[in-house]
Amino acid sequence: MPERSSDPGSSSFFAGSGDMASEISQIADGDVAVLDLLQDLDPGQVDGAVAKKRLGFGFWLASTWFFLVLVLAILAPLLPLKDPLLPVGRPRQSPNIEFWFGTDSIGRDIFSRVIWGGRVSLVVGFASILLGLAVGGTIGIVAGYYKRRTEAFLMGSMDVLLAFPALLLALVIVSFTGDNSITNVVLAIGIVSIAPIARLVRASTLVFSQREFVTAARSLGASNGRIITREILPNVLLPVLSFSIIGVAVAIVAEGGLAFLGLSVPPPTPTWGGMINDGRAQLDNHPYMSLIPCFIMFLTVLSLNLAGDRIREYFDIKEGAL
Repeated sequence: MPERSSDPGSSSFFAGSGDMASEISQIADGDVAVLDLLQDLDPGQVDGAVAKKRLGFGFWLASTWFFLVLVLAILAPLLPLKDPLLPVGRPRQSPNIEFWFGTDSIGRDIFSRVIWGGRVSLVVGFASILLGLAVGGTIGIVAGYYKRRTEAFLMGSMDVLLAFPALLLALVIVSFTGDNSITNVVLAIGIVSIAPIARLVRASTLVFSQREFVTAARSLGASNGRIITREILPNVLLPVLSFSIIGVAVAIVAEGGLAFLGLSVPPPTPTWGGMINDGRAQLDNHPYMSLIPCFIMFLTVLSLNLAGDRIREYFDIKEGAL
């Protein structure tokens, strides 16, 4: 018969091993539950657990519409369109098979004029926002990074610019130059967009200039220029991108407002705002002359707003996940 072990700790050792294994399993199960809950609340907090984000059907529908308008505007000289400047049909002809959108008061094809008018609206929208980004973005980064007197002076100047009503300021600029060319319209709307862009970029710069990677770059002896271009600027681009897309929509509306008041590109060059103004006198009998370009502008602006807002949500970076 085998002898029993006389070591009093041998049985307790194996028993203790079983208890310890159970405790470890319970702790592991608890940690898994906590991590699962944390992932549900904030997926960015869990390492390697990236939430499956989708832009959604609305974004792609809006992007498809804007892409269609953009392609038609770019390819307008190559498309088999009727001359947008010359009468090609009977005046004030309702939409039909030959003239899809009808004709205006002097017989010009509205469909052709809508596509050609999109060229002006899109050029003004993108060029004015690019001007605002170049000037306002630079002001915002410099003010947010250097702070103190530099920030006080630059942001004080932006506050003065914001004190003027945007449309009134654009009207003053265009009227002061005395030239309704597309260059002056872009300049007027671009100047109006500088202050909002500068404030947005400054706010983002203030946040990222206090982050650990910026502090580490300073401790390694990186110059201010390198920190701004390599550390801060890439992080500021995402919120500015979504704002810029919405800004293009606002610029298109602003150009339409100037054209409606007769202060945008002069006729006979077609613009959406100018077409809306041309058909204003015919609203009772021929409302399509104003409503069709108005509807096209509405859908384009709506698509830009939806796309910009969805991009902002898609690339949203939670503070706790940084």
